[in-house]
Amino acid sequence: MKENVFDVLMYLFENYFYDDEPQPDRDSLEGELFEAGFHPGEVRRAFAWLEDLADSRDLVSATALSGSRSIRLFTDRESAKLDQECRGFILFLEQIGVLTPVSREVIIDRAMALDDEDVDLDQVKWVTLMVLFNQPGQEEAYAWMENYLFDNPMHLIH
Repeated sequence: MKENVFDVLMYLFENYFYDDEPQPDRDSLEGELFEAGFHPGEVRRAFAWLEDLADSRDLVSATALSGSRSIRLFTDRESAKLDQECRGFILFLEQIGVLTPVSREVIIDRAMALDDEDVDLDQVKWVTLMVLFNQPGQEEAYAWMENYLFDNPMHLIH
């Protein structure tokens, strides 16, 4: 079975992010991930992905774009990696007020940072949940997204 960065992120999210217990240190987490069978390169890239996500907190808190309207044009590279369904889902979330323009950009950035050639809708949904979980002041949006994912796991937007 070929694991990738997304698989490592999902493992961490499912086993640690929801847990109210104190989080183990990075060395302990890495050891557990290696024991679980994840490749060291994938683990390192997953931690780099999480560090970049943590760095985006400053961007979100320093930017007051939440009330502004913008039109998002996707680059050719983004369109190649995120199909129409993924792009439409992100824009839908922004239109209904779940995402701000800044959180939308962080989600696109983090989806593009996954090592997969193509990112599917389920991955975009999970990346969205991880981003909203990480962003201060996004508790309501996170709760909406969490309910959407777990109450409607088979629901797709057309």
